[in-house]
Amino acid sequence: MPTWIGIDIESRNVAVALVRSTYRKLSVSRIATAEISPTGGVVEAVRVAVGLVLGEQGGAGDAVAVALDGRRVAVHNLRLPAAANKQLSDVLSFELEAQVPFDLDGAVFDWSVLDRETSASELPILAAVARVEDVRAQIDIVRDSIHMEPERVGVGAFSLTGLIGHIPQLSSEDCVALVDLGESSSDVLILERGSPVFGRTVSTGTESLPSSASHLARDIVVSVAAHRAQGGAVPATVYLCGVGASASGAESFLSSALSLPVRLLPAPEVDLAGLSDSEASNLPRYAKAIALALSLAGRGSGLNLRRGPLVFERGFAWVRERIPTLAGLLSVILFSFVFSAWARLHTMRAEGSALEGALASVTQEVLGSETRSASEAQGLLGKEASLNDEDPMPHADAFDVMTRLADAVPSSMIHDIEELDVQKGHVLVRGVVGSIPDAQAIQATLAEDPCLIDVKLKSTTQAVGSDRQKYLLEFELRCPEDNKPSPKKKSDTAATSSVSPNASGGR
Repeated sequence: MPTWIGIDIESRNVAVALVRSTYRKLSVSRIATAEISPTGGVVEAVRVAVGLVLGEQGGAGDAVAVALDGRRVAVHNLRLPAAANKQLSDVLSFELEAQVPFDLDGAVFDWSVLDRETSASELPILAAVARVEDVRAQIDIVRDSIHMEPERVGVGAFSLTGLIGHIPQLSSEDCVALVDLGESSSDVLILERGSPVFGRTVSTGTESLPSSASHLARDIVVSVAAHRAQGGAVPATVYLCGVGASASGAESFLSSALSLPVRLLPAPEVDLAGLSDSEASNLPRYAKAIALALSLAGRGSGLNLRRGPLVFERGFAWVRERIPTLAGLLSVILFSFVFSAWARLHTMRAEGSALEGALASVTQEVLGSETRSASEAQGLLGKEASLNDEDPMPHADAFDVMTRLADAVPSSMIHDIEELDVQKGHVLVRGVVGSIPDAQAIQATLAEDPCLIDVKLKSTTQAVGSDRQKYLLEFELRCPEDNKPSPKKKSDTAATSSVSPNASGGR
C-alpha cells in the first residue's frame, strides 16, 4: 500500500507523520517527534523521527514532503489581465522580478489562481517565490537523513492546505483562519470557501511565552487586517494547531485579542486506529506534518517549490524498490494473456468440431460418402464432377427465341410484338400482322426449327379500329441436346446380367 511521509522541521524539534493509503481509505498510522540536538543537528533529528514512524519495517516511504520556512519565501497577491492566462508562467516571471528583493534567475516560484469573485478581465494570482539555494538546502537535509529526496517542498502556512479536503469545517464556512503556533514562528493561513487566499509567517512563536503573548496576538491581528485590506472577508472561526495549540488558555486569550471565536483544529476525517489515545488527542500538534503527507495523495495540493531546476525526478532506486510490485503485475498480465489464449483456442476447437460434423453430414447426403476432412471432401467433389460433365445450361433461351422469330418474319412483312413470355421452356407470343396468312407463315417457319416444339397458332382476332390481325402463338422451347437419357436403374442392370445364354438358346 502507498506510504507517505510528511516532515515538519521546526527550530527545536522535527515532527513527522506517516499516512497510508488503502482501498478507498486513508489512515494516519504513526506520528513522532525528535528533538534537534546541538551535536546531531537537523539531519539526525529527521533520521530519528522518520525511523520512529517507520518502526520495525524500516526502509522508506513511497514519497516524502517537507515545507520551507515561510520567512524565507516571498508571497504576493497579484491581479493580471485575464488574457495572460495562456502564458501565465512567462508573465508572472516579469511581474515577480520587480517585486522580489533578489534576482529571479536564482529563484523558483509556484502559483495558484484564486477562486475569488472578480471582474472577467482580471485574474487573481497567489504566487510564492524562494531562492533556489534555500529550497535545495531543505531538500539536502531530507536526502542526507533518509537517503530519499522529498517529492514536494511546501510553502510555510500554505502547507496546511493538505487538510482542506479532510476536515469539513475548513470549507463549510465562507472564511476561516488556521493559525499554526510554532516554536520560533507562527503561520497564518486564511481560507475562503475552502480555497487558500492569504498566508503569512510571523516571527513570533511559543518560545518566549507568556511574555510574548501580546506580541504574538498583535502579529496575528495584523495578518488578519492585511487580508482584509486585500478585499478579504472576516474569518468566521480561527482554528489553532501546532506545538502551541495545546497551551493552557491559548484559545481564550487569542479569542479575546482577535474578537473572533478560536477553537482547536478538529481531527481530519481519516482512519486514526493506528494511533494511541494520547497521540490522537495531541493530533493538532502534527497538523502541518499530516497536511504535508496528505498533499502527496493524488495530484497534491498547495504550493510546491520543486520547480524549474529543482523539479522532482524519480530515479532508478525508486524503480528498484517497486520491482516486486512490477513483477506481480507482470505475472497477472502474463496469466491473463495465457488464459485468454487458451479460451480462444478452446472456442476455435469447438467451432472446428461443429464444422467437421456439418461437413460429414453434407458429404454423406450429397456425395454418398461421409468425411470430416475438407481435402477429402474436395477430392470427392472432383470425382463427382468428372463423372457428370453435362452442361447444365440450356442450348436455347429467350434471346434465341427473339432471334428465331426475327428470322421468321420476312422483310416485306409489317410485324409488331405485343408480348413475348418465356417461362420454364414454355413460350407465348402475342403479335400483330397484316393478315391471317402472314401469321400462318410465321407459325410454319418457326415449326421447322428443331428447338421449337409443337408450334401452334392458338387464335387470330382482328385488331380494334384496324384491318390488321392479332395472333397468339404457343410452343415449347427445348433443343434435342437438352433431352437427357434416363439413367438405368440398378435393379434393371442386375436383372439383365442375371439372364444366362442357355435361357435364350432353349426356346
